[in-house]
Amino acid sequence: RAPASGTMGTASSHSKEQCAVMDVTVLGGSAAGASPGQGCSGYLVEHAGTRIVLDLGPGTFPELRLHVDFRTLDAVVISHLHLDHMLDLFTLRYALAYNPIPAPAPIPVWVPPGGRQFLGDAARVFAGAEADAFYDVFDVREYDPDAELLVGSLTLRFRPTVHFVPCWAIRVSSGRDGDLFYTADTGPTADLLPLASGVGLVISEGTSAPDNDQPLASRGHLTPEEAGELARNAGAQVLLLTHLWAELDPFR
Repeated sequence: RAPASGTMGTASSHSKEQCAVMDVTVLGGSAAGASPGQGCSGYLVEHAGTRIVLDLGPGTFPELRLHVDFRTLDAVVISHLHLDHMLDLFTLRYALAYNPIPAPAPIPVWVPPGGRQFLGDAARVFAGAEADAFYDVFDVREYDPDAELLVGSLTLRFRPTVHFVPCWAIRVSSGRDGDLFYTADTGPTADLLPLASGVGLVISEGTSAPDNDQPLASRGHLTPEEAGELARNAGAQVLLLTHLWAELDPFR
């Protein structure tokens, strides 16, 4: 249901969007809790041999395995620390730790500021006295939202969103036209256009119902209409709606 051409689609498993020379595979596009047959947020981006994953929410790891060898990812990049965007990091950890075919090297995992402490606390819950070695299968680092992040042939830049915890939208560039912009989770008052302008593909959440009556300034999610306005103002060729409740899917 996510067309390769046109102006709008919704995120579903097995979907691919062509963004110049970047391939984007939707691993899941559900909001907060996984929908029937689809996990939460996760997007595989491939370009010139580089393979990264933006967010890895619950239910996305099985889909990831259908498309690439998870042992050879160049990076996993997490937009924020809500579980619907990063819970399958732990699934990936156990797969790397115990799969009979070992990974050639630890997988780089980039988390937002404060993420290392968050993961450390989780390791103590899962592993107790062995927590210090829990992430040996990863190379965990915190990205600097004010700096570019280079991963193989791709460049990532960040912009703060308006959400209930610190969260960053991400622009991914291959050095050619057709960048993609991922809003992660955001309210409508976030200043995202400076980073989104001129992209080919906008992957935007559209969680809120159109009749949402929450105050604009405190709202941490977009309506589909607001996502469309962002994509139009950015000059994007394609909008992919994601982070949707099955019950509120505008195309059902």
